[in-house]
Amino acid sequence: MILTFNQKRSSPLRVLCLGAHSDDIEIGCGGTILRLAESYSKLDCYWVVFSSGDERKREAVRSAGQFLRRVKRKKVVVEEFRTSFFPYSGVELKEFFEKLKDQFQPDLIFTHYRNDLHQDHRTICDLTWNTYRNHFILEYEIPKYDGDLGSPNFFVQLDEPLCRRKARLLMECFKTQRNKHWFTEEAFLSILRLRGIESCQPSKYAEGFHCRKIAF
Repeated sequence: MILTFNQKRSSPLRVLCLGAHSDDIEIGCGGTILRLAESYSKLDCYWVVFSSGDERKREAVRSAGQFLRRVKRKKVVVEEFRTSFFPYSGVELKEFFEKLKDQFQPDLIFTHYRNDLHQDHRTICDLTWNTYRNHFILEYEIPKYDGDLGSPNFFVQLDEPLCRRKARLLMECFKTQRNKHWFTEEAFLSILRLRGIESCQPSKYAEGFHCRKIAF
């Protein structure tokens, strides 16, 4: 698959976004999603959140609507698997992935980083690779107390206004998370700036991903 931001496609770009919790997709690859939505007039997005209570579900739906505002073809699914128990819900999660595979065949998949120390995140990553074995998969990162950020090898250049929009939407949509010491605009912009430095981006900002395999 060829991924560019300046080439027209005759067919839709099909993107699958997978997040264990309500804000994971937005934190990990929200800037890239916003840029894809701006660059591709034909974007088909399937957005899955695996764990969410009533209030968090409302936040997840609202946020997905904001990040995918420019996307005409989209489906947002919010499941209710028990948070922090994903490794013990393996059968049910695997069955969900098998159904998902039959429903949507993506060109590009965003999922969690394989070395993420949160057990729910790792489980979703493992099942992503178990289910989609011949796809272009980018693993995103979530900053957290555990200090498990690695060294990304794939970067998406983002300009400052888009990054600030990502951070603002996160704060606006996920009000239940504002009491978390790490859930701040400053934190989100900081990692975007750091990845911009590491990838020598003229725009100064970037999202970093881990890409295990690329075939040309």
